[in-house]
Amino acid sequence: MTSATRPVGPTPALVTKHLPRRSTLVRKREEDDSLEPSSPSKRSRVTFDSDVEVQVVEEWEKSPAVIHDSVRRAIQKHATGDSAGYERVKAIFTPAKDDQEQASPTTVKNHTAALLSNVSMLNKSCTDLVNAVLDSNWLERSGKYVLLFTQFLANLVSAQGFFLPDVLRMLADNLTAAPPLQSKTDAPPGVPRSQVYARAHKTLQYLLQIIPSACRILLSVLTSVFPHQSDSRRAHIVYVHNLLKIIEYAPILQTDILALITERLVKIDLQVQEDLEDLAEDAEEGVVQHIPQAGNDVDKVLDDPEESDEDSDMDEEMDEDLLRTRNIAKNVEKMDCILDMLFTYYDQQLSASSTNGHTGFLDILLGQFQTIILPTHRSRHTQFLLFHFIQQSQTYVDIFVGMCAQTSFDKKKPAMVRQAAAAYLASFVARGTHVSPDIVREVWDYLSTELRRFRREYEPGCRGPDPQRYSTYYCLVQALLYIFCFRWRDLESGPDEDYEDDELPSIYGEERHWRAGVKETFQLNIFSKLNPLKVCSPVIVTEFARIAHQLRVVYVYHLLETNKRIRLSQYSGASNYTQLNRETALSARSDDEHQHLDEYFPFDPYHLPRSKRWIEGDYREWKGVPGLDEEKVADSESEGEGVENSDVEEVTETEDSND
Repeated sequence: MTSATRPVGPTPALVTKHLPRRSTLVRKREEDDSLEPSSPSKRSRVTFDSDVEVQVVEEWEKSPAVIHDSVRRAIQKHATGDSAGYERVKAIFTPAKDDQEQASPTTVKNHTAALLSNVSMLNKSCTDLVNAVLDSNWLERSGKYVLLFTQFLANLVSAQGFFLPDVLRMLADNLTAAPPLQSKTDAPPGVPRSQVYARAHKTLQYLLQIIPSACRILLSVLTSVFPHQSDSRRAHIVYVHNLLKIIEYAPILQTDILALITERLVKIDLQVQEDLEDLAEDAEEGVVQHIPQAGNDVDKVLDDPEESDEDSDMDEEMDEDLLRTRNIAKNVEKMDCILDMLFTYYDQQLSASSTNGHTGFLDILLGQFQTIILPTHRSRHTQFLLFHFIQQSQTYVDIFVGMCAQTSFDKKKPAMVRQAAAAYLASFVARGTHVSPDIVREVWDYLSTELRRFRREYEPGCRGPDPQRYSTYYCLVQALLYIFCFRWRDLESGPDEDYEDDELPSIYGEERHWRAGVKETFQLNIFSKLNPLKVCSPVIVTEFARIAHQLRVVYVYHLLETNKRIRLSQYSGASNYTQLNRETALSARSDDEHQHLDEYFPFDPYHLPRSKRWIEGDYREWKGVPGLDEEKVADSESEGEGVENSDVEEVTETEDSND
C-alpha cells in the first residue's frame, strides 16, 4: 500500500503580528512611572488659573444669533400652547416692575432685530406681543434704534396688514401733547418732545410712502385722537400743529385735516357762546381781560411740560362767578390760539402758492363754510377765516355772495339754513371793507326783486304777521335793513344815475338823492300786510327807524307804536283771523319776544386778542350818520352831567339833614 508523502523542503517560519495601539492611549513612560499607579476609582484634582476671569452668561446677554433662534422658537412654541419663552420675549418690551431690572438697550435692540427677522410669524395670535412692542418707548432711544424700529414697523405692516391701524394709532398718540403712559416710565432723559414729534413724523411719512392706501385709515385715527374740547390749550396747540405738519408730506389729506380742525374749532366756539350767554351782558369784555396778551410761540409750547396743578388749587379758593369767568377765558384763549394758527397757515400757503393753488385754498374755505359753518347755529369767530381770505379775491367775493343768496332761496334747504345764509349775506356785505359798492347795489337789487316775488305770493292769503309761515321773507327784510344801516352811502345815486328826490329838504340843509327803487322797496314791504317790522329783531328795527328818519328815506315810528298793541301769537301758524286783534292793558303779554327774529349777524365785532390782527383792514366799523350820532353823543354827555348834578344834590341834602 502506497502512502502519500509530503514534499520535502524547508518549512517557513511563522511571523507573529501584533495589533497596533492608538497613540493617544499610549504615553511614554517617564522615570517617575516606576511608582505604583493610583487607584482607578480616585479622580485627579482640577485646578484653574487664578488670572482667568470667570463670568456667568445671563439670558439676555446672548449673542444676536442666539437671540434670533430663541425668539423664533418662542413664537413657534406659543402657537402650540407653550408660552413660557413667548412671555419672556414680551417682558423685554414691557416696563419692569419695582423688583425687576429693566432690560438693557442692547438687549432691546437685539430682540427688535430678531422680531424683524421673524416678522412673517407675527400673526394675530401674537397681538399682545406686537402691542407690547408698539407701546415701548422707542422714539426716545438712540437714533440708530429708531431707524431699526422704523424698519420693523414697515416690514410688519407690509407682511401683516391687519396691524396697520394699531401702528398708525401708536404714531398718532405720539403726536399729542401727553406722551403715552409707558414712555413716562422707561424714557431715557434728555430727549425733548419736539424731537419725538419729528421722529414720529418721519416714520409716518415713510409708512405712507410704502403704503399709500394707509391715508384713509390714518384720517380716521387722527379724528379719534383729536383732543376733547375740554382739554387744555397746550393739548390743542400741539395736536393742531402736528396735524398741519402731516399735510406737508400727505397733501392728499389736506382738505380732510383742515375740515377736521375747523369742525372741532366750531364746537369750542359754540361752547364759549353758550357759556357767555349765562353771564351778564358785559361779561365778554371781562373774559377777554383774563386772556394773556403774550404771543403764541408754538415751538416753546411743544417742549413745555403740562400745566401744573397750581391752577386747580387756586380754583378751589375762587368765587363761583369768578371761576366760571376764568374757565370761559381759558376756552376763549384756546380758540384764539387755534384761529391764529389757522390764519398763519392759510396766509403762508396762499402767499407761496400759484394762482391755481390760491384758488384751491379758497375752494377749501368755501367747502368748509357750506358743510360745517353754515349749518351750525350761532358760530361766532370761526367764520372770520373765510371773511378775511375771501376778500383777497373779488372773484370769490362774488362767488360767496352768490352762494349765500342762492342758499337763502333754496326751498330744499332747512329753514334754519336759509335764515343763516341770509344773515351771512347781509353781514358780509355790511361789514366787508373790500366789498365794492357795485356788489352792495347788486345785492340790494336782487333782494328787492325776491321780496317782490314773495310779497305777491304771500299777501293774498295774509291776515297778519306770521313768523312761522313767512320766515324766509322776514329774514330777507331784516337782511335789507341791516345792509342799509351800514352801507346807505352806497345806495345814494351817482351823478349819471336815476334817483328819487327828497320831498322836503333836509333839516341840516343837505339834500340826498337815492337810487331808483330804494324808497319804493321800503314803502311796499314795511307797510304791507306781512308787517315785517313786527317780526324783525327790535334792535335792528330801532336802529333802522332812527337812520331812515334822519336820512328822510321812510318814517316808521307811527307803525312801531301800532305794532306794540299787536300780538304775534294771534297769527302764528294760523290764517283764519279776519281782523287784526289788539292788546289791551289787561291782555298784554310778553310772549312775542321768542317769536322775533334773532339779531344774530355772524360778522359782528371780533374781540379775540391774538388773532384779531388778521381782521384789521378787512372789517368795516360802524360809521355814524351825520347829525344823528352827534346829537346822540351830546345827549349822553348831558345825561351824564345830569346824573352827576343829581348825585351832588343828593349828597348835599344828606349832609344838611345830618346837621
